[in-house]
Amino acid sequence: MSESTASAGRSADLRRMKFDDNALLAVLYGNHDRNLVRIEQLANVQISARGNQLAISGSADDTGVAHKAITGLYERLKRGLSIEPADIDAAVRFARSGGDGSDEEGIRTRRRAVQARSPGQRSYLAALRERDMVFALGPAGSGKTYLAVAMGVSLLLAGKVERIVLSRPAVEAGERLGFLPGDMREKIDPYLRPLYDALHDMLPAEQIANRLESGEIEIAPLAFMRGRTLSHCYVILDEAQNTTPMQMRMFVTRLGEGSRMVVTGDPSQTDLPGGQRSGLADAVETLDNVEGVRFVRLGAQDVVRHDLVTRIVEAYDARDRQRKG
Repeated sequence: MSESTASAGRSADLRRMKFDDNALLAVLYGNHDRNLVRIEQLANVQISARGNQLAISGSADDTGVAHKAITGLYERLKRGLSIEPADIDAAVRFARSGGDGSDEEGIRTRRRAVQARSPGQRSYLAALRERDMVFALGPAGSGKTYLAVAMGVSLLLAGKVERIVLSRPAVEAGERLGFLPGDMREKIDPYLRPLYDALHDMLPAEQIANRLESGEIEIAPLAFMRGRTLSHCYVILDEAQNTTPMQMRMFVTRLGEGSRMVVTGDPSQTDLPGGQRSGLADAVETLDNVEGVRFVRLGAQDVVRHDLVTRIVEAYDARDRQRKG
């Protein structure tokens, strides 16, 4: 790819790009240029395409973001990788932060390669690779649980752990399930559904069923963790904001030889009774300086669901800041 840049004044900028592999352009541009339209929306620029050349106009900062995002996507295609709508958003997000998402290592699972979609998620993946205990704090849609499950599946497939153990506090911190109909499995399944959903994105259904049957994958409510030592496994506690300090202390001390542990939660979404302290908040305060423990804080900028979700998270965050102020 060759390029030239021409500027017009301080507030406006024009950048031109020329590509040397025409075979990739149909994918890069998308059907009816929809990928370029999406970049225009996200980067606040105008893009015109003529053959193997693009012209990007807008403010200097915005054209720089669009240019960097398109360059990263083009390099991704040259490496034989595909481009999905989420990749377009991620490329602009990385470019806006000053980073480069084109060389993202990602996580390999049976069904897909999972990659970071934001700088915060990239830091999270690095922590998952490097530390034995990771706490991920952030809003809905920021990838806390999904990336943790992907890493666990990857390590299981590579033979680096013997089991995956997935847990959540069921219903509420007290885990009072008696009023629900059915046996214990039927009672807890609705509250563990997000973990099943993530698994089905990583593994074929028959493999999940076989591994659940063999015990290679275990999904259980938090109450079932008491008294156990979890060795040579990858352990995830999801929705940790709904634990009590006692439950959290019990859980993190289950870590055994050769195991890794990930605790995920959204501190702003606790379902605990009014006035009761969250075990997640207590752990942040207690373990913040413990060697080997890593805290990763994700924000609205890391939300990779619908654009409206990001705006909703930002609105709630702004309200919370105003109330605290």
